[in-house]
Amino acid sequence: MDYQGYPRNDVLCIDMRSFYASVECMKRGLDPKKALLAVVGDTTRRGSIVLAASPTLKRRYGISNVSRYFELPDDPGLIIAPAHMGDYLEVSVEITKMIRNYVPQQAIHVYSVDELWVTINGLNKLYGNPYEIAHMLQFEIREQFGIESVIGIGDNKFLAKVVMDIHAKKAEDGIAECRYEDVEAKLWPCDIHDVWGIGSRMTKNLNRMGILTLGDLARHPLKYLKKNFGIMGEQLYWHAWGIDLSPVYGNFVKTEQKSYGHGITLLRDYEKEEIYACLLDLCEEACRRARTDDKEGRTVHLGIGYSSETGGGFSRSMSIQSPTNITGDMYQVCLKLFHRFYDGESKIRRASVALTNLNDGCDVQLSLFNNEPKKKDLADVMDRIRDEYGTTAVLRASSYTSGGITIERSKKIGGHYA
Repeated sequence: MDYQGYPRNDVLCIDMRSFYASVECMKRGLDPKKALLAVVGDTTRRGSIVLAASPTLKRRYGISNVSRYFELPDDPGLIIAPAHMGDYLEVSVEITKMIRNYVPQQAIHVYSVDELWVTINGLNKLYGNPYEIAHMLQFEIREQFGIESVIGIGDNKFLAKVVMDIHAKKAEDGIAECRYEDVEAKLWPCDIHDVWGIGSRMTKNLNRMGILTLGDLARHPLKYLKKNFGIMGEQLYWHAWGIDLSPVYGNFVKTEQKSYGHGITLLRDYEKEEIYACLLDLCEEACRRARTDDKEGRTVHLGIGYSSETGGGFSRSMSIQSPTNITGDMYQVCLKLFHRFYDGESKIRRASVALTNLNDGCDVQLSLFNNEPKKKDLADVMDRIRDEYGTTAVLRASSYTSGGITIERSKKIGGHYA
């Protein structure tokens, strides 16, 4: 591969190790590297997931972020910390602010609450080579926040991310570098399942084609990858050669909105009569976001998942004549879909709604039978009250029933208690 025509940047991918657990350790004045601490999503449920474990807990007992609360060891030194998502977001924002002391905002791409990319082109005269800058940022994060980090360095985001995942986490200093010329030696021997962007299903599909490592993927004919996987196959091929043309500067927060939806996995099985209040609350959240962006949709989607006892469910959609972002209109369409496709007996464990086929908000079409301007005015007033005083400032009566979900969801961030 001739890399001469491809862009070369200095990109860092920074991952905060055991982030949630480290934040909880620092709140308690503990050393994150020595403490036995597990962050649990909901300590009232034995089956709740372990969101994070301190390095010592991982090493000594093999606990990971797929473990369950009841699987934690009976160790007197173990600390169980309920999740506080608000605290983790606050620390994440502060880390990003610290990095902005060295690079402009458009050089930072926040990938998740504990991971981000930083483009450091042109900083060598101020702070040294990329390796020295990585060490500097690693030191600042440790000194200011007490959190250990690992950093990958590459010519693009893909190389920085993959070398961080595969090599930096095993390196003594937590830093690894991979340039175009290093791809064959450092990345090709890796199992494709360990490569960012290749999930378990894609791994099985590739394995059936005899592709086991990233090197196998790079040597596989591009035309066959495109034939089997379309544009995704083409992207996998170029990634296997270390090529990634995604931008390293820009406004990475603003994206084109293609739908407004909300879904929930319920904490218990819902009966048919209870799901109505849940669907109404989900429609309210979706439509409120659409109104905020002055968008309306012509297609309503409804997804229902039955309990594990019966399994199955359905996902259906229906288009309407006039676009809308009114909660009641969307809810009525969801009810039609529900009554048409629900089997009438199964208990419900998952529900989701979405508004798609979007248009910009436009003038209301007058009708002799529906007072649309009044509906929009009422929705606008409710939105402004909620923006000023919180999500639960104005609620429908159904939200207070056993099937309502808004009150409980308002206490959470990302599905976990704030």
